[in-house]
Amino acid sequence: MKAVRLLGAALLLLLAACRASVSFAAPQTMVAAAHPLAVEAGLEVLRRGGSAVDAAIAVQMVLGVVEPQASGIGGGGFLLHYDAGTQAITVYDGRETAPAGATPSMFLDTEGKPLGFREAIASGISVGVPGLLAMLELAHKERGKLAWSDLFVPAIAVARDGFAIPPRLAAWLARISSLREEPAIRTLYYNADGSPKKLGERIANPELAETMRLIAEQGPRAFYQGAMAAEMVERVQRHRRPGTLSVTDLADYRPIKREAVCGPYRVWKICSMPPPSSGGIAILQILGLLEPFEIWHDKPTDLRAIHLIAEASRLAFADRDRYVGDPAFVDVPVAGMLSPVYLSERRKLMSPDRSMGKVSPGVPPGYVERGTSHISIVDRWGNAVSFTTTIEAPFGAQIMVRGVLLNNELTDFSPRPELNGKPVANRVQPGKRPRSSMSPTFVLDRDGKLVAALGSAGGSRIIGDTLQATIGLLDWNLSPQAALALPRVLNLNGATELEEGTAVPAQADALRALGHEVQVRPHEGGLSAIRRTAEGWEGAADPRRDGVAKGE
Repeated sequence: MKAVRLLGAALLLLLAACRASVSFAAPQTMVAAAHPLAVEAGLEVLRRGGSAVDAAIAVQMVLGVVEPQASGIGGGGFLLHYDAGTQAITVYDGRETAPAGATPSMFLDTEGKPLGFREAIASGISVGVPGLLAMLELAHKERGKLAWSDLFVPAIAVARDGFAIPPRLAAWLARISSLREEPAIRTLYYNADGSPKKLGERIANPELAETMRLIAEQGPRAFYQGAMAAEMVERVQRHRRPGTLSVTDLADYRPIKREAVCGPYRVWKICSMPPPSSGGIAILQILGLLEPFEIWHDKPTDLRAIHLIAEASRLAFADRDRYVGDPAFVDVPVAGMLSPVYLSERRKLMSPDRSMGKVSPGVPPGYVERGTSHISIVDRWGNAVSFTTTIEAPFGAQIMVRGVLLNNELTDFSPRPELNGKPVANRVQPGKRPRSSMSPTFVLDRDGKLVAALGSAGGSRIIGDTLQATIGLLDWNLSPQAALALPRVLNLNGATELEEGTAVPAQADALRALGHEVQVRPHEGGLSAIRRTAEGWEGAADPRRDGVAKGE
């Protein structure tokens, strides 16, 4: 009997182990994005044999329905693709461009002063030529496996049949009263008495469903040419603050393929978005400045780690604001800004015992005077996408055409064309792409294999969020979920920002004693990340938002 009992116990243990191996097997594909419906759309594409790019398109289209305040086909984005077979990284630039009629002083009032931020945003002058669809079409032609039209099916269904309003959309509808001034937005998202629809209420966007059906069937030309293009132009040019967007601007838009900006960090290689984004350069600068300080010895909430991250960020933002713009218009000294010699000189300004305060940009070698969302995906072949997508401010320019919200990306340009008598690198010019902070990022090991894909939403704070998540993954060996949940410490070359409601404000007085100006403020985040494990992939989405990560 004893032998029988032992055999029975052994069988139970074996069955339990088998169940565990089935239930907890590491996913071989992974999608992390800002809404569960979008993640499920991406996973379904991967189940059907689609590529990471195919899944990214499906995810983006659903996000444009359920997260309209953050992204959509009226905006743009940057997409990094990692090819597991060749270990090559391809960069797709779908950033919006300034119309041909744009002028350097377009965001100044009659007295030569910058327009108020809200006045500039909710206007026709803020609308750039949308680049998202053209970029995704190019990426699909080169990396797609499923038919273009199939990738729109989930989003069309959600737009047609409706969805429950998620927390962030409900919060923004309640917060931005000016949205009611746009008739199409008011009809879609507000009740007859003018009150915003609330969390959990179902809404549908049939006009957007029809727009996406046309684009699915006819390709992006249905957006960039013909009746829809003419309607977008009319709305922009007849706005109370009219812009110059033309049908020629739309028809002439072209996405650009670029080389990733890469650099070493300890035993890893970090690759991110080059100019016109400032994100990749800034992240690599900050990591290079921090490397000798060996912050892996510190805890994320230690004073030393918080101080050093803030100080390195301060230096990088000073350079960012001075040098980075569209490389077709300004010579960005990328190599000089990332030079170990230059970073070593800049590092001498840092001290563990005091703050520098606001700093001036350096002079890197080679210099000569002259609402956002993130998607991370890995497919069954190990190919990956890190894709940041935006219409800029929540609800963009607050102009809706056929269910599509138009971007306000031109407000990412510097409003003043000159500073101290010198041209500003990020000034407005016709055909120019405004500087961005979007930082889709890959981490590779010393053999060139993908370790992680990550990025964030959040405007200029994208850089600090992506940086801290990278440090969390690499230096502190945190899980993706723990790295994304880290309390945020940010410095944009001004006050050091500490995330409200976390452990880091406890260091506020100690930071002030080191010379920091300190602000304790809420933080909205927007990260997503995927990391390779020995068995497969693990993913996470920022707990501050509505997203999830799922794999199979």
